[in-house]
Formats: sequence, C-alpha cells, structure tokens
Amino acid sequence: MAIIGKYIYGIINSNANLYLSIPKEIFSEEGKSNGRVYTIPHQDISALVRDSEVVDYTHMRRDILARFLVGHQMVVERMMTPQATIIPVRLGTFVQDEIEVNDILNKGYNLIKRIFEKISDKVEIDVTATWNDFSLMVKEVGEEKEIKEFKERFLNNPKGITADDRMRIGFMLKKALDERRQEFAKRIQERLGDLSEDTRIHELMDDNMVINSAFLIHKALRKDFEKRVEEINLEFNEKLNFRCVGPLPSYSFYTLEIKKIQSQDLVWARDRLNLNDVLDREGVKKAYQRSAFSSHPDKNPDKPGIEKEFDEVTKAYRILVEYCQALEQAGQDKILLNEQEGKRDMLLVKVKD
Repeated sequence: MAIIGKYIYGIINSNANLYLSIPKEIFSEEGKSNGRVYTIPHQDISALVRDSEVVDYTHMRRDILARFLVGHQMVVERMMTPQATIIPVRLGTFVQDEIEVNDILNKGYNLIKRIFEKISDKVEIDVTATWNDFSLMVKEVGEEKEIKEFKERFLNNPKGITADDRMRIGFMLKKALDERRQEFAKRIQERLGDLSEDTRIHELMDDNMVINSAFLIHKALRKDFEKRVEEINLEFNEKLNFRCVGPLPSYSFYTLEIKKIQSQDLVWARDRLNLNDVLDREGVKKAYQRSAFSSHPDKNPDKPGIEKEFDEVTKAYRILVEYCQALEQAGQDKILLNEQEGKRDMLLVKVKD
C-alpha cells in the first residue's frame, strides 16, 4: 500500500495561502502524484509542499531521478518573483504530515530567517566555461618549451618511441593543460568575484570544462555581471565557450536539508560516549577523543571485537556532532537529552553541506 506524505520544495518568505497547479506528468511517470502545490504557513514564513506518494530517491535510476530533479526545480523557480524569495529544500524531502511540516518550520525558524536576510534581493548565477577547441589547446600546450624539447629528444632517438615515452609525454601534456586551466579559472573567478557576494566552485564534469562555479549576486548587478562575462570572453580571445544560467534560487549556497533522527539513536550515542543529559559539540568531541583513544585497534591489537567497538564509538560521534551542528545553525548551542526528550524523535533543519 502506497504511503502518502508531504513533499517539501522550499521555504518562502510569506505566510500567504498559495496554490499552484503543476502538470502532474513532471512529477511521476505513473501519475501517482497530483499536481497541486500549496503552502503551509508558520508565523511569517511558509513551506511549499505537495501531497505525494513517498518515493525512495536514493535507489532511483539516474534518468528517472533527473526528471524528478527537473520537476523539483521547475516548482522552486516558479516561486521566484520580485516580491518572493524561496530557500530550496533538498530533492527528495518527504515528511509524514502537516504536523511535521510545522515542526520543521518552528525548529528551523531562526536559521531560516537568517538565511532570508542573506539572500534577500540576491540571485544565483551559474557560470561554466569549456575549451572552444580542446584539440587546439592540447596542441598549444604541446609547444611549451619543456614538452617540445622532450618530444624532440625522443623523436631523434634511433631506438624509436617507447611506451614509457608516450606515457610521460601524456603526463606532461595533462599537467600543462591542468595548469593552464587553473590559471584561466583563477582569472575568471577574480574578475567575477568582485561583483558577487559569495562564490561556490563546483566539480568539473570533464576534461573539456575549465570552470564550473556559482555566484551569489545582487539582483541590481545582474546586467553588470553578464556584461563582465562578455568582457572576459573577449579577453580570452574566444578560447573559451561561456554559459550563464540564471537567475536561480540559492541552490549552491543555502539549500536546506531535513533529517529525522530516531530518539533511541541519540540516546544510544549519548550513552556510548558516556555523556550526561546536557551536550554541546565541544563536549561531544572530547568524549569521542577519549573513547576513540581507548578503543582504537592500533592500541589494542589483541583485544577481541575491538574493531566493532571503535566503529560504534565513531558512529555515536557522527550522530551527535551532526545534531549539534544543526542546533548551532538554528542558534542553539546545547542538546538536552533527559528522560523526556529522549523519548521523542528529532527533526533536524540545517544547511546542506
């Protein structure tokens, strides 16, 4: 039997009752989800949600996941208006019901309000640049002095070119190309960075990509930013192909992550590290260091089950430190895990790493 929950797209800076009609085919191939997206208000903010069958995104085929991502972003970006700001929530975030939605808004309220202050009147612009002619660039770096001299030496070698020669020249070309890529990326980052409030550098998708970055900029500077990209393109004499995507919500900077931690896991972790009811990150860290030192396999090579003991200590530390970090983001520096609190599951609201 299908479980129906609340799917959360994001948090908006309004408590208005809003309803959006979205074509349901962008949500599900099977049509098991309706196309009605609406808000659940709390004080002066709201969660943008949809009633949907709960789906496990972690075991989904990549092509299907990509379609869900497009649908998720379509809804989030549709809420971007001159009057409204939206904080995206991580793809695949389901909660049980409206009570849990309100619990999230209540627990994350201080963090959410601080984020709105940081992204108000700002948008994300994603910039990528690729080599205009990759083969030509490889040929160009191949003319650098060190590489050219090495090629001339083995070309004049009467014994011919060995496999090691080919491998070495390949490494030299890659090193030179990477250095050229880093040089270009640094120049681009510096030229665009002075027009942005913040920058995120993303992983390059392939060898042809030179830069893959996100910039958080004031809306009023958007045209100046795009003009600067055009100027950089001319400066590089069209050696690169630039692509700008935006304006976007703050996906790269402030996407919220909602996690549920079972109460028994928190209590187990507290007891495993021999902590009391009131916890903070520094106390958790010190307790972990003590326990890790005494249970490390290198310190107890002949003790049966020591690897399992060490793994449990590490797991307990990760559970508690993640919870402490989430509370710190929300403006709370201590955890209270007494008998009453230890009976309730905990919802974490934090900025996605």
